[in-house]
Amino acid sequence: MIHQDFPDTSVKRTALSIAVIASFMTPFMGSAINVALPTIGKEFNANAVQISWVATSYILSAAIFLVPLGKLADIVGRKKIYTIGLALFIITSILCALSASIHQLIAFRVVQGLGSSMIFSTSTAIITSVYPPGERGRPLGINVSAVYIGLSIGPFGGGLLTQYLGWKSIFLVLVPIGLSAIILILLMLKQDWADAAKERFDWQGSILYGAALFLLMYGFTRLPEWFGWLFIISGLILFGGFFRVEKRSAYPVLEINLFRHNRIFAFSNLAALINYAATFATGFLLSLYLQYIKDLPPHEAGLVLVSQPIIMAILSPISGKFSDRIESRIVASVGMGLSMVGLFLLVFLTPATSMLVIIINLLILGTGFALFSSPNVNAIMNSVEKKFLGVASGTQATMRAVGQMFSMGIAMMLFSLFIGRTDINPSNYAEFLSSVKMAFLIFSILCFGGIFASIARGKTAPGKNSGKR
Repeated sequence: MIHQDFPDTSVKRTALSIAVIASFMTPFMGSAINVALPTIGKEFNANAVQISWVATSYILSAAIFLVPLGKLADIVGRKKIYTIGLALFIITSILCALSASIHQLIAFRVVQGLGSSMIFSTSTAIITSVYPPGERGRPLGINVSAVYIGLSIGPFGGGLLTQYLGWKSIFLVLVPIGLSAIILILLMLKQDWADAAKERFDWQGSILYGAALFLLMYGFTRLPEWFGWLFIISGLILFGGFFRVEKRSAYPVLEINLFRHNRIFAFSNLAALINYAATFATGFLLSLYLQYIKDLPPHEAGLVLVSQPIIMAILSPISGKFSDRIESRIVASVGMGLSMVGLFLLVFLTPATSMLVIIINLLILGTGFALFSSPNVNAIMNSVEKKFLGVASGTQATMRAVGQMFSMGIAMMLFSLFIGRTDINPSNYAEFLSSVKMAFLIFSILCFGGIFASIARGKTAPGKNSGKR
């Protein structure tokens, strides 16, 4: 019956509220930490590459676990995995605040990435579980908007917290928010959404997948050194073994046929990977540019950076609603094109570039990302059967995390090439700026290719699900 598949309005609103709280927390921390990185670097006497790893270690960990935990959530229950992830995120936030060295902080960020993967591999699936096709665009847009609100408040809030209470307060401020979400889950949500409860978990495939992804992504961050290429080649070989194991598995952790026979799913995920690879490091790079080249204090740098996520938060629910009525590929492809324009304009940054020009560029980039993200997620989640919702949620979240990792990897590789493994100081500001401009050139080229990946997904019928329910 319909009410068994799709609960009443109060359950829908509760599920959406819980997803929104968690979707706010992790991007807030990520964008707030970006602003605090120069302060963290000074306190721990860390070089540019070590500073980058504070952000990168978290993304790497999250990427490795997203797909396996998305599958596990389909088997044991999405609410259960989601709740455990929130608890782990809260505990590691406290541990990050207690870190006594840069290495401790990076280690705790790895564990925090595990908790985050439990949240993001299930949040979109929970929303899709309670909303029927044709009604998902708006709630998915609201959820994406919560991400951007977190990104909006993060730079300014992180700057204020860093300047007046210290960088550790960024982690501690999220503890009560996370606890409130857990209480809401325990009191209000009764269903666990385990649509693949009869299946077995694929441990062999999960281990191979995690090891392959780690080698590939870590190797990318070590380029252009020779052992970076060694890690990448080893990762690709392991992925070959992983695909062979998954083809033979009765209950694969990743349903390969979703990529082989579902064009919308495959190309929508590819477009997401490209978009995040091209855009994620923007906040990181501009935060360093504004504080080192423009000599802005953290809270003022945050005020400049906040322009991009604000426009994203405003437009995401609107673009999500559009994708229930208009083909997702049209809205998303326009968004990818605007992102390319915003990134290309940042190639021309100089020490004399005005704040107005930077803000306009960020507004263009934010508009493009908002138009792309919600319709793209809607297309992915509408293209699969119900029992694969956790896998689809985990896969699209993995595309985000892997794209973010590649984005940071490109930035770290360029830092190594232009600056070397040393701190950023006035003697190498020219080299630092050259690396930033080269990064934005690479990112704009990626977005140009992403336009074609977005268009290639083919027609998506608005408000319809291509998978069997």
